[in-house]
Amino acid sequence: MRGVYAAGGEAEETSPDRERRVVVITGLSGAGKTGALKAFEDAGYFCVDNLPPALISAFVDAVEGREEGPEKLAVVADIRGRRYFGGGLEGVLNELRVRKRWESRLIFVEADEPTIVRRYKESRRPHPVARDGDVPSAIRAERRDLAPLRELADVVVDTSSLSPAELRGRFDALARSHAGRLAVSLVSFGFKNGAPLDVDMLLDVRFLPNPYYDPALRPLTGHDEPVRDAVLSSGDAREFLERTEGLLSFLVPRYLAEGKAYFTLGVGCTGGRHRSVAIVEELARRLSSCPRVDLFVRHRDLPRSDG
Repeated sequence: MRGVYAAGGEAEETSPDRERRVVVITGLSGAGKTGALKAFEDAGYFCVDNLPPALISAFVDAVEGREEGPEKLAVVADIRGRRYFGGGLEGVLNELRVRKRWESRLIFVEADEPTIVRRYKESRRPHPVARDGDVPSAIRAERRDLAPLRELADVVVDTSSLSPAELRGRFDALARSHAGRLAVSLVSFGFKNGAPLDVDMLLDVRFLPNPYYDPALRPLTGHDEPVRDAVLSSGDAREFLERTEGLLSFLVPRYLAEGKAYFTLGVGCTGGRHRSVAIVEELARRLSSCPRVDLFVRHRDLPRSDG
């Protein structure tokens, strides 16, 4: 039997008695569905790109009917498949979720309009549903048409602010997460740059004293010890951390019992450089020993390397 490594590094043995998995990846054109599929392929999934929704159930049936068939499937289904071949993805997902021995997940990949427009300009590829080259209108129409699917998604990934390295890491974490564990992502951000769209819960720490107004601390970040000490030494910060840690300790086992595989917590301050970074790093430290949790940290608004 083959060992498949989960994000935490443990080898997970597969066997005929285990649940099989099917992951459906959908979302906006140009948002990164192909990159997501590549991560699942690297994680040992049997992958099919741009499979029409009407054929997904038949594909799963074909795999299920083979004694030595693959146990992990990932398919990309986008708006073109529904448009050309008919069939609603919503109905397919409902059918998959009542199948015995199959664990199904829906991942929705999106990005903001300027990011998608820029990607199509840089790649010089046509948007698949744009008429007369009007990419912005096509993006807005596609977002509107796919809104019901976004609401059904187990996880939403907004790729707008992710560097190529962060994008690879995010999809790799999703691909290697597995039943019985919860992938928890902690994201710091600045409200002045807009709240992230792909969070399950959002916490606002702008009530804490702002190191930005200290000239000695302004050029530093929440990674630096003077800023960290300034943020975490306040009584409000200590109580906030204790209450948040208690909330997450309450939620994690209940999410696991409900079958949730991914959870993203956003922590925001004004600029996303000082308070939210320090709080996220401290939360990560406190949650690092939490059983059955694979922990990931991202600081959206800090300078980063694309390497």
